[in-house]
Amino acid sequence: MNMSRIIAVMSLLIALIMSGCGGDGNKQPEAKKKNESGLSAFELEHGIGPVSETISLGSEVDMELAQKGKEIFELKCSACHKVNERYIGPAVGDVLEQRSPTYVMNMILNPDGMTKNHPEAKKLLQEYMSPMPNQGLSQEEARAIVEFFASDLE
Repeated sequence: MNMSRIIAVMSLLIALIMSGCGGDGNKQPEAKKKNESGLSAFELEHGIGPVSETISLGSEVDMELAQKGKEIFELKCSACHKVNERYIGPAVGDVLEQRSPTYVMNMILNPDGMTKNHPEAKKLLQEYMSPMPNQGLSQEEARAIVEFFASDLE
């Protein structure tokens, strides 16, 4: 047997052995394809944090709550966020068009967990290169900020 035939036979044997040991290495089980992040469908849509039920905005903005949210936003958030312009963090004026109220509340209440575990929050951290600090807000305060975001207040 000449050397080229030996190489061809060896290559064929290696290919057969490799295909018999697991098949196509690019195929993944269906469960992994659906959710590579390991998060539930709820967590992917609504974030990771203490708010575990879907928060819905009313048909009309609660102006009293929105005013409280504006005050909290100005005190705790405006050093990094502006309503209608990119700053240290993203603009928040249209955040409720991109994310659910529940997601926004979980981001406010659990920024560390979100940026470590949620794919969209990870992307924002990579884009802005500045982690969002935990301001120690209550769920009621986070809800007020969401109501402010839903209002036309500036």
